Amino acid sequence: MRKILLGAIISMLAAGSLASSGTLAGKTAPDFALKSNSGANVRLSEHRGEVVMINFWATWCAPCRQEMPLLEALFSRYERVGFTLLGVNIDDDPRRAMAMAQELGVTFPVLFDASKDVSKLYEVNAMPVTVILDREGSVRHVHHGYKPGYEEKYLSEVRALLRE
Repeated sequence: MRKILLGAIISMLAAGSLASSGTLAGKTAPDFALKSNSGANVRLSEHRGEVVMINFWATWCAPCRQEMPLLEALFSRYERVGFTLLGVNIDDDPRRAMAMAQELGVTFPVLFDASKDVSKLYEVNAMPVTVILDREGSVRHVHHGYKPGYEEKYLSEVRALLRE
């Protein structure tokens, strides 16, 4: 019974049916550095001056797989005007993440958080979680889960921040 209840809660979180209250909105985003799929370390603070989306995802997360091509389209469209997207993968084996990113045609940086330290800093308790930062590095929006149509909200929020 306990397993069934836990599974139902996890499914609702992943689908975006439940939202964490989150304490990050309005605060400066915690800085971090993680190894990327290019082999280089990427530090969040190096992206000050840009609108940044951080998307926490895992290969076992069906909504993540559904959302990634839509995030790629957003990145491709707005990268040249000061937008960056950092995909933070929490799998224990980065090879699975790299294979999925390649399969889906992802060109934005994929960062590896196998230790889950960065995920803890960002209060990630379900997949996916999307955090949008303004040019000063403040957390402006936090989205838990993914359902079709969320990408329209992301687009609206990113456009508004790019105009600021």
